[in-house]
Amino acid sequence: MTPSLIVVLALFAFVFITIAKGIRIVPQGEEWVIERLGKYNETFMPGLNLMIPYIDVVSQRVVTKDVLLDVPEQEVITKDNAVILTNAIAFVKVTDPVKAVYGIVDFAEAIRNLIMTTLRSIIGDMELDDALSSRDIIKARLRESIADEVLDWGLTVKSVEIQDINPSPTMQKAMEQQASAERERKATVTRAEGSKQAAILEAEARLESASRDADAQILLAEASAKAIQKVMAAATGAETPLLYLLGEKYIRAMAQLAESDNAKTVVLPADLLDSVKGIMGKVRGA
Repeated sequence: MTPSLIVVLALFAFVFITIAKGIRIVPQGEEWVIERLGKYNETFMPGLNLMIPYIDVVSQRVVTKDVLLDVPEQEVITKDNAVILTNAIAFVKVTDPVKAVYGIVDFAEAIRNLIMTTLRSIIGDMELDDALSSRDIIKARLRESIADEVLDWGLTVKSVEIQDINPSPTMQKAMEQQASAERERKATVTRAEGSKQAAILEAEARLESASRDADAQILLAEASAKAIQKVMAAATGAETPLLYLLGEKYIRAMAQLAESDNAKTVVLPADLLDSVKGIMGKVRGA
């Protein structure tokens, strides 16, 4: 190969490489930031673009599609000194590639740290119960807090979602113990209320029984009084009715004693016959 041919081939390669460097095809969903001699020159939009080789260089290839940023889990202390674990995801879109490149060193890492610090600040002003049950409120406040901050970086925060917000393991154990104690307290109160109601019902039953017994005694006394009055009206003597009733009750009591299952031996008074004869004699004499 002659020297002249080598020169021609080298010149041809140089021209080809130069043309290749001057033609840039930017894919859809990206914008390229171009620098000329170390200074920002222009932004290449998707499609065919031309640049000056060896003078213009591609500084950054910025993705203009929505970017998903995963915010790692972190410990957050609530207003009532409870420790909870929370993480989030953010959907961010680059609206100004120049600001995104020159306004911040690493906008993705900056947004992660901004969300983490803002999230700690928001939850730090809330009680534990509010923090666990107010996910939508936290999300809305978080998005409002960082929306203005990222505008200077040429970014738009489209959405921030709280993935998990849970008590720490030690907090979960304490909450379980508290819930168990609360259930035990309610069970104790329920048992006490049941015992109280049972005692009230039992007392009312005793009162009702005593009242009915008293009514029965009154009825029996009235019946006995009427019986005595009828006997006295039928007999002429004053003692005869009393002796008659006394003898009747005496004989009835002895009959009940004889019929009792526990009575193995019935002992009759020695003067039983004399008493009966005396009563009957007095009745006849009357």
